[in-house]
Amino acid sequence: MSKLLCKRTGPDETGRVHHITPQSANWGYVGFDLYELAPGQSVANETADREVCLVMITGTATVTVGDQVFKNIGERQSVFEGKPPTAVYMPAGSTYSVLAETGLTLGVCNAPGKSQHPVRLISPDEMGIETRGVGANVRHVCNILPDTDVADSLLVVEVVTPGGNWSSYPPHRHDTDDLPTQSSLEETYYHRLNPAQGFAFQRVYTDDRSLDETMSVEDGDVVMVPKGYHPVGAPHGYDLYYLNVMAGPVREWKFHNDPDHDWIMNRPD
Repeated sequence: MSKLLCKRTGPDETGRVHHITPQSANWGYVGFDLYELAPGQSVANETADREVCLVMITGTATVTVGDQVFKNIGERQSVFEGKPPTAVYMPAGSTYSVLAETGLTLGVCNAPGKSQHPVRLISPDEMGIETRGVGANVRHVCNILPDTDVADSLLVVEVVTPGGNWSSYPPHRHDTDDLPTQSSLEETYYHRLNPAQGFAFQRVYTDDRSLDETMSVEDGDVVMVPKGYHPVGAPHGYDLYYLNVMAGPVREWKFHNDPDHDWIMNRPD
């Protein structure tokens, strides 16, 4: 099995399905936990030296951060509803708890934090929505915590790719600290499929092919992208959702297309 592919397991007794840390991923910045909580189940933690963005991927929760309480947030029941999620940002040094009011899929996105930015609720109407690409390269993007919003190093975005389409395409990379041309960002992809029995493909490769892995991704899997190009393809009949977490030394998203495939950007369709 690929060293970059984290298969869905569990949930364990705490509700946790995925637990990716800089140590387990052998990189420096991105952390991602995924919980599937039953109604009434809760999770509590401290952020320590990490900033955290909690994403109510599906379901409703009450989130408490210090003395701030955000009651009954999140209304989406499926990632394929065409609605943005609800999220909560908190800085390093925070203590938080999440109580599932309904069945809840919770993403805990984290990266190094150093500033005391205010705790804030990120409501669906605050998130930028855009459609990118043309033809079979169309995908629908929701910017949950983009580089235009306040944070130290964390970037969070979700994408829905219709069946038969490609995304993260043409293949691009952001693994070199060479601003303003390109930034260095690690990345995780949390994948969902509709219908759930489907699959998608993701390739991660470098120019010299010292890293070159193509993975069959199933519902609930996570792919880690430490470097290289990382296109994703959704087969006909199966819509694909993914939640991206990115972080690196500079909080800016600047990517570089694979020169072999950059010509696609100039096609008339």
